[in-house]
Amino acid sequence: MAGSHHNRSRLTELDALRGIGALCVLVFHYSTRFHELFPQATHVPFSFLGGNYRVLLFFAISGFAIFFTLDRIATVADFAVNRFARLYPAYLTAMLLTLSIEYLARASPLLIGPGAILANVTMLQGFAFLPEVDGAYWTLTVEIAFYFCMVAIWKWVGLQRLEPVLLGWLALRWLFALWPGMPERIVMLAVLRYVPFFIIGMLSCRVWSGQRNWRQQLPYASLALLSIATIDGWDITLAGVILLALFGALIAGRLRFLCLPPLVWMGGISYSFYLIHQHVGFVVMLKMAQAGYSPWIGFAAAFLVALALGTLINRAVERPAAEAILNWWRRRRSTVREAAASTT
Repeated sequence: MAGSHHNRSRLTELDALRGIGALCVLVFHYSTRFHELFPQATHVPFSFLGGNYRVLLFFAISGFAIFFTLDRIATVADFAVNRFARLYPAYLTAMLLTLSIEYLARASPLLIGPGAILANVTMLQGFAFLPEVDGAYWTLTVEIAFYFCMVAIWKWVGLQRLEPVLLGWLALRWLFALWPGMPERIVMLAVLRYVPFFIIGMLSCRVWSGQRNWRQQLPYASLALLSIATIDGWDITLAGVILLALFGALIAGRLRFLCLPPLVWMGGISYSFYLIHQHVGFVVMLKMAQAGYSPWIGFAAAFLVALALGTLINRAVERPAAEAILNWWRRRRSTVREAAASTT
């Protein structure tokens, strides 16, 4: 083996990192984005660190975690059903709940038109350049495009030859930097704005799984960082370096101190929490401000509402729906195999 294989099929540290990322996103939205959308409302007297640093962590985690899915599937249909089961039921529930709360609260700055709402039902609104029901959903477009790319690599090249493909992916990103007029849909489908961060996660997972070692991955990691340094700002480059170091520490077992029950629990509900926290939280803070409450109380109330709704969606929809859909798919595939065997 090229590296030491870990027996754990799931890293608890990843859940803790997801939990930290989700909390950072919430604090940024509530302390900064709320004031941008509702400048007339009182707000907490601080602004969390700007930029997309928090979602870069999520993208790197997705790059790492994609192998947990690809290692367990046999066909493209398996992958599509798996991702649909994991993502769509919670998304649809959170989207409809967010819409209902926005309309009941008459929060007009947050509302979008009926055509865009219908597009949001498909979860593909970003590819049609239509607005999202909740601004946080833009990352789902990036995630879906990444899945498309990874399925193509898995199907047509194979994951064992992943690293040379990554070189081509980074070369395409440099072409995009030299050709600003590259069609936007190509940029979106190839996730060219964020691919180095997915690559950091993928390279790290290959080391963690024992398929490669850091010496073998270092040239590719260096090129990913060089891509960021030559195209993005110094701050994004620093974020890339920190993420690579973070995953190095993760693989070395030096992040186990993060596995605190609250963080791990937060990571477990992070997807549903992420889907519901932003606009619903804005409505809560806006109504609390209009009622004359301190912005700190509004901030805390919004957090508690998002936490409660995120937990409810995770427990009542996300987990049971995913389990039901995946069990249905397994039964269906078993029936198809049995029928095919009986005819041979």
